[in-house]
Amino acid sequence: MSELPRVVIKKRRALPFFSRHPWVFAGAIARIDGDPSPGGEVEVVSDRGEFIARGLYNPHSNIRVRLYSWEDDRAVDRALFSQRLDEAIGLRRDLLHLTEPRTACRMVSSEADGLSGLTVDRYDEWLVVQFTSLAMAERTSDIVELLQEKLSPQGVWLRTERGIREAEGLELADGLIAGAEPPQPLFIEEWGVRYGLDLVRGQKTGFYLDQRDNRAAFAKYTSGRRVLDLFCYTGGFGLNALINGGAASVHGIDTSEPALTLAKANAEFNEVAARMTWERGDIFHVQQDLRGSGQQYGAVVLDPPKMARHRNAVAAALKGYAALNRTAMEMLEPDGILLTCSCSGLVSRDDFEGILAKAANEAGRGLQILERRGAAADHPVSVTCPENDYLKCYLCRVI
Repeated sequence: MSELPRVVIKKRRALPFFSRHPWVFAGAIARIDGDPSPGGEVEVVSDRGEFIARGLYNPHSNIRVRLYSWEDDRAVDRALFSQRLDEAIGLRRDLLHLTEPRTACRMVSSEADGLSGLTVDRYDEWLVVQFTSLAMAERTSDIVELLQEKLSPQGVWLRTERGIREAEGLELADGLIAGAEPPQPLFIEEWGVRYGLDLVRGQKTGFYLDQRDNRAAFAKYTSGRRVLDLFCYTGGFGLNALINGGAASVHGIDTSEPALTLAKANAEFNEVAARMTWERGDIFHVQQDLRGSGQQYGAVVLDPPKMARHRNAVAAALKGYAALNRTAMEMLEPDGILLTCSCSGLVSRDDFEGILAKAANEAGRGLQILERRGAAADHPVSVTCPENDYLKCYLCRVI
């Protein structure tokens, strides 16, 4: 046993941590022996004193300890972070082949890569880093130095996810933390489509990298169809439908003027602007107006932002998903294609499929699920932390 402060787990609450779940919530803790500092290393033991794991402590978070090492002699230190980064980079480089110039991918995916609280996205020669734990943020210098050694980026930019400052007790300011600022726009290519992105102010870290394979999958169903792209952001699904799927036209709608400005520019870059139209407005209202005017489409994309950040928001989110999907089905031609997504981790697949069934019944339409999909492979899911399986994507035929 080490001389680290010890976090003692309540009786009959230790099994998930022996099974390598990385989050120890405050409610699972019986007591703390010693005086761990915020972000400091601790040893987690059962109520009988059995070693479970080593982790990093945060008294300000409901996730009181994040676990990283299940070996009693393996410290949570720079050497461990270096090994985990090598493993994460190797997956994207050697197995997924996602590290070519002008491409983009998620290079480190937090718990799935054994680095709970750290997300790193690579856009060509720039990295965008997000810290979702106090302990990782306190180790910024080590993490950034390791990333520079292993990836040689031109620059590293910090983005902070909404709500994380409050949840983790973080004091972070978004901005450049190493190297040069990313160009605006920064250009990447995906499936033969060229995108200009804003890594500084764009949604998430600049692009929806998790939807990479879903954009290609949707395109296969769009030949000759009029496509309505709701929550279109910078035009990812619509551009794929036109360039790779042979869609007849795309009408994209979003609430963000900067996103639509980039979407229009992306259409110009790819020489398809003549077949793309854009509209800014509240999606719920615009969708209702289009349906009221009798507009019909051969394919509809529904990719809304996260609608439930807390458990008390789930009920409202389910109502929102039901309304969006019902109206989308009403606007589809017979044998129309619906791509519908939820990135709310608190909404389960069973709940979402129930919503789709309810929406189809209320719309008076038949619904066939053609493909159940999730995030791209550079967003893996650890079997010991299924909570990270957040993205639900369904390709459906509406009869």
